[in-house]
Amino acid sequence: MADRTPPLSVEELRVLVDAGEIDTVVLAFTDMQGRLQGKRFAARYFLDTVLDHGTEGCNYLLAVDVDLNTVEGYAMSSWERGYGDFAMHGDPGTLRRTPWNAGTALITADLAWHDGSPVVASPRQILRRQLDRLAERGWSAYAGTELEFMLFKDSYEDAWSRGYREMNPANQWNGDYSVLGTGRVEPVLRRIRNEMGAAGMTVESAKGECNLGQHEIVFVYDEALTTCDQHAIYKTGAKEIAAQEGMSLTFMAKYDEREGNSCHIHLSLQDEDGRPVLADDDGPYGMSKTMQHFLAGQVAAMRDFTLLYAPNINSYKRFRPGSFAPTAVAWGPDNRTCALRVVGHGRAHRLENRLPGGDVNPYLAVAGMVAAGLYGIEHELELPEATTGNAYTGDAAHVPTTLREAAELWERSPIARAAFGDEVVDHYRHMARVEQDAYDAAVTDWERFRSFERM
Repeated sequence: MADRTPPLSVEELRVLVDAGEIDTVVLAFTDMQGRLQGKRFAARYFLDTVLDHGTEGCNYLLAVDVDLNTVEGYAMSSWERGYGDFAMHGDPGTLRRTPWNAGTALITADLAWHDGSPVVASPRQILRRQLDRLAERGWSAYAGTELEFMLFKDSYEDAWSRGYREMNPANQWNGDYSVLGTGRVEPVLRRIRNEMGAAGMTVESAKGECNLGQHEIVFVYDEALTTCDQHAIYKTGAKEIAAQEGMSLTFMAKYDEREGNSCHIHLSLQDEDGRPVLADDDGPYGMSKTMQHFLAGQVAAMRDFTLLYAPNINSYKRFRPGSFAPTAVAWGPDNRTCALRVVGHGRAHRLENRLPGGDVNPYLAVAGMVAAGLYGIEHELELPEATTGNAYTGDAAHVPTTLREAAELWERSPIARAAFGDEVVDHYRHMARVEQDAYDAAVTDWERFRSFERM
């Protein structure tokens, strides 16, 4: 990976702390569910102690369910192992101000055991391992994530109290690309754009989407690890800004029966001289031979790796024909009916994975795309024919339709075990099992409305 200037250097932080402008530093890592977990430190203590020596956190933070309940079955962390700590070490290259929290800076952490060995099931470490495999070939990955959300006029507390029913979307009609629609909620969108920019992220654009109150803010692509770090920070920061405005927003994959929240992921590769690896103007659809193998690996591994792209029960509600969410394991040039779309020209030539939803953990998804591509290159896989028509009505293999199906494919996958190792495969298989068991035990509103009187 190339050297890059951090959004905020340690020296700049010292000056801001001395001036009284920064008094708090958040040290946080991204958990299995893609959320920031960590601690807030007095800024002076952070500089004097934590910056060099790190801090500790209970290792159950990578072995809990969505509600942070401890659950049995994880090898990493359990009552039998005593629920000990792992170490959290800040990556100085990720230090930044968070303008939506006054006087606060944030630094992203890597996780290690007390002997210094990495916590291999940590999402950031999983991505680092796959990027290291690319680096062995002299390549770097660049990624961009297009993350949609739905914005509501209700506060998070009000939404919780009413069970997330009868909420008031910030827009009452389809505002896809509508300047009027985004203008109605420009104050909060502007805050998100500007304050993310002040946090060191380069905002590209904001636009309305199809569902009621649905919007998308896009950031300029960057090195894959940086993009994933920023993605996690943006999700937390956007929620905090919405809450400060008395509103709420959700990145859940499918809030209602209308369009879901997607997170299309764009990926390209560069060599050590900054030249594009995947592009060749003389190749089919502008693809180099390397890209053909890389894309063939995506197709071959997509069903096995769907758990990384669709990690929750709700994720699978997006995959409906004609929904702009994919159902077919197919690729096509600039074809939005396919799971994999080839777009761009020259240096901008890239592939787009349209499977992930807004609930995706970006580190795991990008790691999956890199691992799948390397599988295709290592085995010199031949690329299937492009889909230029409607993939929803074609005969390509179907993406998994449930978390249960995806988890079983992941668990049995020799591709996954070779790329990620047994510890990672088993860890995330168990995460899926925990979610599936919780869902199987739940009685839903749908069941009550359907059955209470009429059955």
